[in-house]
Amino acid sequence: MQDDAIIKDAANDYKGESHVATTNACKLCTPLGATLAFKGVEGAIPFLHGSQGCATYMRRYIISHFREPMDIASSSLGEKNAIYGGGPNLKKGLLNAMQKYGAKLVGVATTCLTETIGDDVARILAEFREEFSDLPLAEVVHVSTPSYSGTHMDGFHGAVKALADQLCPGGMQDKAAPSGRVNLMPGMVSPADIRHLREICLGFGVTPTILPDYSETLDGPALLEYENIPSGGTSIAEIRAMSGSAASIELGRAITTQETAGSSLRDRFGVPLHRLGLPMGIRETDGLFNALKQISGNEPSRALSLERGRYIDSLVDGHKYVSGMRAVVYGEEDLVIGLTAFLAEVGVQPVLVATGAKNRGVAGHIEAACGEVLREMPIVREGVDFFDIVEEAGSLSPDILVGHSKGQKAARDWGIPLLRCGFPIHDRFGGQRMLHLGYRGAQSLFDRLVNIVLEKKQTDSDIGYGYL
Repeated sequence: MQDDAIIKDAANDYKGESHVATTNACKLCTPLGATLAFKGVEGAIPFLHGSQGCATYMRRYIISHFREPMDIASSSLGEKNAIYGGGPNLKKGLLNAMQKYGAKLVGVATTCLTETIGDDVARILAEFREEFSDLPLAEVVHVSTPSYSGTHMDGFHGAVKALADQLCPGGMQDKAAPSGRVNLMPGMVSPADIRHLREICLGFGVTPTILPDYSETLDGPALLEYENIPSGGTSIAEIRAMSGSAASIELGRAITTQETAGSSLRDRFGVPLHRLGLPMGIRETDGLFNALKQISGNEPSRALSLERGRYIDSLVDGHKYVSGMRAVVYGEEDLVIGLTAFLAEVGVQPVLVATGAKNRGVAGHIEAACGEVLREMPIVREGVDFFDIVEEAGSLSPDILVGHSKGQKAARDWGIPLLRCGFPIHDRFGGQRMLHLGYRGAQSLFDRLVNIVLEKKQTDSDIGYGYL
């Protein structure tokens, strides 16, 4: 009887707001995001200051999506280091990474362990530079990324800001010579998206400095000989010159609540900042095109204009297949805002929009991104896991799920299609080549959306059909 009472009390606590357990998180750990950002710098090796298990987990997770080798150095702390500090291991690990990999830059991200024991990484790095000043040391950039504070997106944006701050130090007196280039901080998008964003900029006659650029380092060609550090990425020289750029463009509405690389370059060097949503769908992509037109004074190339027209033509042809469907959208905060804008434009009604991030103002950003296109405001949930999402979505009768591979089980249980996009894609091939951004990305998403809906109808039909 006493055990039953304890179980009942625990259940009542759970129904309230006193439970703290996460079941199948709708986010990833903070240093994983930093690792991806550092991977977008030429000659860089990501370095986790913590236990070996952190690096092993992240390597496996990232490889599963990108299908590329992913080396992550580690200070490999053990029980003794948790008591006496990880400084010696960090210094030894940095030397190994520089000597064995030939790294031009080492991106150091902290983990739960080193944040909890209070390692002063900035001080340790200063000692490291002084102790080994006689050696040709690589650049070292560090960022604080405790996993118990924030998400992988916080780690990603934190690392990008750290790169801009520590490789472009100082203020106006240290500003680089004017370059006429445009800084583009795209956020955590696919390598295919990064390549397309570069193409869009060039279509306006603009040369971009994209930070980070892992379009080759995480989606490279087959080589006869293995490279310790894959070719590609934003060069250190390009990052140092960002303070002299004509403007900065940051993609992501939800990052407006935090300091970023773009705001840092604006405040310290006077580089004009354009903050835009992820260009998903017509309205949000139009926003990017208008910004590039304003910065460059040029009209887009004919090829880019034709892509917009072709996408609109496809909406005329295909909207009847998806119009009125109900969708549950989940994933990173900026991605779900962009996906909601895209879905609203094609006639799909998002009924639940969920993210693992907290305090990002997602509901307000959705209203701003969608305007009058959204027929009714969806339920918006921040700081939730997949237990919460499935529990709430079950009563909303969704016709489709939109997000990464973690929604596969719910889609199967409910018998509805899953439109896979974002990160991670573990159960399908080519996640790193999925295009989401620009008119071309919207076209790709719309084609995939219509086709999985048609496939579902065709499969469920008793007689099927062979002609649309």
